[in-house]
Amino acid sequence: MMRFTLKQITYFVATAETGSITLASERVNISQPSISSAITALEEEFGIQLFIRHHAQGLSLTAEGQRFLREARALLMQAEEVQNAASLISAKVAGPIEIGCLSTLFPLAVPELLSEFRKLYPEARANAVAGNQSELFEALRNGRIALLLTYDMNIPPDFEFTPMAPLPPYAFVGASHRFARRRFISLKELHDEDFLLLDLPMSRDYFLSLFREAGLSPNIVGRYAYIDIIRSLVARGEGYGLANAQPKNVITLDGHKLSYLALEDKLRPLIYGIATLKGLRRTPTAEAFMELCRDLLLDKPLPGTG
Repeated sequence: MMRFTLKQITYFVATAETGSITLASERVNISQPSISSAITALEEEFGIQLFIRHHAQGLSLTAEGQRFLREARALLMQAEEVQNAASLISAKVAGPIEIGCLSTLFPLAVPELLSEFRKLYPEARANAVAGNQSELFEALRNGRIALLLTYDMNIPPDFEFTPMAPLPPYAFVGASHRFARRRFISLKELHDEDFLLLDLPMSRDYFLSLFREAGLSPNIVGRYAYIDIIRSLVARGEGYGLANAQPKNVITLDGHKLSYLALEDKLRPLIYGIATLKGLRRTPTAEAFMELCRDLLLDKPLPGTG
């Protein structure tokens, strides 16, 4: 017999995410004693300590509390889906879905996906978050997102990856660079030039592996976690960059121009696609979003690429 309530779970999650009973009380609009009572009831029911109490600094989760938080979030997500029970039973696409996307792919793919999804399914609520590979893998595991648009880099064994299309690497230089009028170039011609590396988990390993496989060593003069920073620096003549998703726009955020160059080398492309947790039953809303991804992305260029 279940001896806890969804309200208690909601109060626990609010406290865990804010690190404070006071802030949790404000978030869920309930009294602080009610929050405290809910947490105490959960700890007694399950025989675990969820928080470490700090007199002046609020609360922090124990190791058991962190594991409990992952399950609690998943339970609340399922409870919200249950509120749409009539829609789900009739296979009607409705209710919330949260998706994740690599920050480098997000502006090229997600806006069109969300726009089309909302047109097709006005009763569904689709939201998206951007991030790097490592943090999005964690978000998928703990239930914060239902699926993830990502590359086929180091996909964990507990994930299922559905490929969409390949994205070969390309180089980009400023419009005034001596290579700017070229359409093609080789890594050998580039490797002595100043290189600005996209320094994200797994991305950096991929780009550096291209040089290693060619027996070359790049001249790295800068490492940045944001592609737009690299684009702006490259456009001002600070070096060259490598990427896979090629935007239609050759103008940087500060108004300078880039030139894109295809790489002549036979290099391993990245495959972009959809990652989901193995064995997890998808809601009709998640299935509908997957189907839209297949319609718009399978064996096609990314919507925002040239």
